[in-house]
Amino acid sequence: MRPSGRTIDQIRPISIEINVAKHAEGSCLIKCGDTHVICMASIEENVPPFLRKSGLGWVTAEYGMLPRSTGSRMRRESGSGKQSGRTLEIQRLIGRSLRAVVDRVILGERQIIVDCDVIQADGGTRCAAITGGWVALRLAVNQLLSNNIIKSDPIIDHVAAISCGIYAGTPIIDLDYREDSDAGVDANFVMSSDMRLIEIQGSAEGSRFTRDELNKLIDLAENGIQNLTETQKSALK
Repeated sequence: MRPSGRTIDQIRPISIEINVAKHAEGSCLIKCGDTHVICMASIEENVPPFLRKSGLGWVTAEYGMLPRSTGSRMRRESGSGKQSGRTLEIQRLIGRSLRAVVDRVILGERQIIVDCDVIQADGGTRCAAITGGWVALRLAVNQLLSNNIIKSDPIIDHVAAISCGIYAGTPIIDLDYREDSDAGVDANFVMSSDMRLIEIQGSAEGSRFTRDELNKLIDLAENGIQNLTETQKSALK
């Protein structure tokens, strides 16, 4: 029995509310159980120096956790003058995941920055940020299309992410904080809507795992990604 009481293949209740920020070109609030992340996409008519005169656009992300998103107050990273290694790793993951479904030639020499801020954390914050970040990106690109700034759609597919792991010897999906803390194996899967893998992050936290167990985690992840992409579609209707 999972501490959450969910079945092994049951994800937490998920909702996505769009257009939650007045000034951002695209924004949403994604709630995955008690993990809540606000995602905002900003369009800039320039690219980083290494892409100037290349004809290619750029999609990147920034990620952060508010001080009371967790049980006890965390210090703001700005107070220490630098971001933690965990923060840098997560925002690079979000950026890679979003760029995987964007045709940067069609986007043209402009940049879309997706800010993902965790306002409440209960496990799976990076996965929620990727899933919600795609919705914010989609809304921002819709503005470019509606204003005839670009002529065709650079987004080639959905992207979403879900955590899976092995808890008490059993493969499960969408771990909350308590499950994640005690899991023997912890993994994150990023996929497009056609179930193509974009990235896998997995590690043996307490015990080694087999190829068969990995396959079971992938099967769980595919079912979860289907659910998440349907939620994305429903939010955008």
